[in-house]
Amino acid sequence: MHKLLLVEDEEEVRESVLQEIDWNRYGYEVIDKAENGKDAIECIERNVPDVVVTDIRMPFMDGMQLSEWIRAHYPTTKIIILTGHDEFEYAQKAVKLQIDEYVLKPFSSQELIIVLKRLKDQLVSEMEQKENIHLLEEHYRKSLPVLREVFLSSLVSTTMRRNEIEEKAYTYNLDLSGSGYVVSVLSIDDPGTKLAGNSPVVISPSLKDSKDRQLQLFAVLNIAQEISIAHSIGHVFIHHDHIIMLSVSGEEDPERIMERLLTVLEEIRQSTEKYLKITLTIGVGTVVSEISQINYSYKDANQALDYRMILGTNRVICINDVETRFAEKLRFDELKEHALLRGIKVGTPQEMKSVVDELFAGVTDTNISVKDYQIFLVEIVTSILTAAKDLGTGMDEIFGADFDPFAEIRGFTHVDQAMEWILHLCLNIMGHISNQRQYAYKSLVDQAKDYAKAHYHETDVSINKVCGHLHISAGYFSSIFKKECKTTFVAYLQQIRMEAAQEMLRTTDLKLFEIAEKVGFAEPNYFSFSFRKLYGISPKEYRNSMKEG
Repeated sequence: MHKLLLVEDEEEVRESVLQEIDWNRYGYEVIDKAENGKDAIECIERNVPDVVVTDIRMPFMDGMQLSEWIRAHYPTTKIIILTGHDEFEYAQKAVKLQIDEYVLKPFSSQELIIVLKRLKDQLVSEMEQKENIHLLEEHYRKSLPVLREVFLSSLVSTTMRRNEIEEKAYTYNLDLSGSGYVVSVLSIDDPGTKLAGNSPVVISPSLKDSKDRQLQLFAVLNIAQEISIAHSIGHVFIHHDHIIMLSVSGEEDPERIMERLLTVLEEIRQSTEKYLKITLTIGVGTVVSEISQINYSYKDANQALDYRMILGTNRVICINDVETRFAEKLRFDELKEHALLRGIKVGTPQEMKSVVDELFAGVTDTNISVKDYQIFLVEIVTSILTAAKDLGTGMDEIFGADFDPFAEIRGFTHVDQAMEWILHLCLNIMGHISNQRQYAYKSLVDQAKDYAKAHYHETDVSINKVCGHLHISAGYFSSIFKKECKTTFVAYLQQIRMEAAQEMLRTTDLKLFEIAEKVGFAEPNYFSFSFRKLYGISPKEYRNSMKEG
């Protein structure tokens, strides 16, 4: 159903058009009606219709001025102009504005229906063009390999939530289901020496420019992909001038996962040296049980790769072989920090408690040292203190003069104590943020009100002008003003103007056009129209009633 707005100043014509056409039958819903262009603008901003049917000759703002405004602000909205035979000058301007359809007055409902059906077909055609499933699927199919590689690169290099990973893996048709995950980084060694042998050379290692480097990468990628597919071990892709292998295993035993992986990696290393006459050094990370922790394995694989400076190149280096790891690390990563800070800044107390619970989930089940646990707490507290510092308020004011976080950490004897304390810190900051935000909102609204009271007599006062004065965006200001005042700024400005007009009508002998000008109305008729709309009587009737009283 397409949304339609009818703009017509003659009530009889307006109501006749509304009643004589079965709008639903022709695929339209009349969402609103307006008496003039200025009222129509408010309706359009509120409802954003697909079609506007407007008369040309109207008071306060005519159909052409309205159409010009629509083209500037809502270019996709269709416009039907209701015009007379003698309005050639308007018609010329309409051509420049690219008006969609014209209906000559006087017109029958059938004539308007023909135009509406034509526009409906056009709207449907445009929608189908935008939503052409076949074209989208074809474009998506061609883009899928690139999208997969971008996603896999993000997966190993950033922290992502499990549900986000699962959703994107499904979208890109990637099977990432398993019990164990390992990342290996395959790095092409700098070709310092030539290798002997009579095997065919696919890419010459003596070529050193960037183009040949990319050719080498693709050649290694082809070998790694072929072998990984043969062993059904995972996904291979290029990331930061390295070949990355993301191994996915249904095994739960890390030793068996690693044993199988090392066999495959050794085959890739040997095949690359044999067929491409170039050598690889491969860093292998730790086995992780959750796909959302795969970036940890990637970091470990890069650390393993760094040991080639000591152990030499052309080999597979496992992080577990070069660094002793007694227990799984407890990590306060970017994702956890983001969730914590988001909760502090925009969350509710209940949401904040859920964030803290999630931070400490599984801590008691993890075999970590007291030192590692204390470092974990210090990382969390450091993030919290940074958020507090950003407020610009003294720490003593937020936490008290005796606040010593590191002494507190050393004194905890149970995880529940730490959780309760950290939640208390977060709620303290949240309270200060809420107070600051409320004060800022009130200050902005007060400034806007003061501006309205000082400038209401100017005809060009608008939300954009006020926002320019306050140096904030119109959308942000509108939501704040409505939240604080339970009304819009436009309605508030109108009220200020009308109150000033009432005062002048009661206490002066100024003519109506003079009062209209003094309260910011460029057109006396529109002032009278707005006054009657608000109070139910005309300015003249109001003045007379005051005299009689």
